[in-house]
Amino acid sequence: MQILNFLVAPTVVFLAVVAPVWIIMHYRSARQSPRSLTQGDLKLLEELLVDVDKMSRRVEALEAILEQDEPNWRRHTEGHETASGDNARETEQ
Repeated sequence: MQILNFLVAPTVVFLAVVAPVWIIMHYRSARQSPRSLTQGDLKLLEELLVDVDKMSRRVEALEAILEQDEPNWRRHTEGHETASGDNARETEQ
């Protein structure tokens, strides 16, 4: 019983004083933290955008080559995509 009485006072002090201050300080520091991208994030994003542009140009070049070799290639690939997409939807259900 004495041990229980001994633990009550520190618990009350912690819950009444320390815990509220701790919670307030946590949310205050979280609110003040930067929400924007870091310099490293911005650099990575720029590199990814450059890579996307390169890939886009490559895809356009490949489509131009395919258009010269096989003028109806889009019609063939669209039919396959539709069929495979339907199969994928059926397996998901």
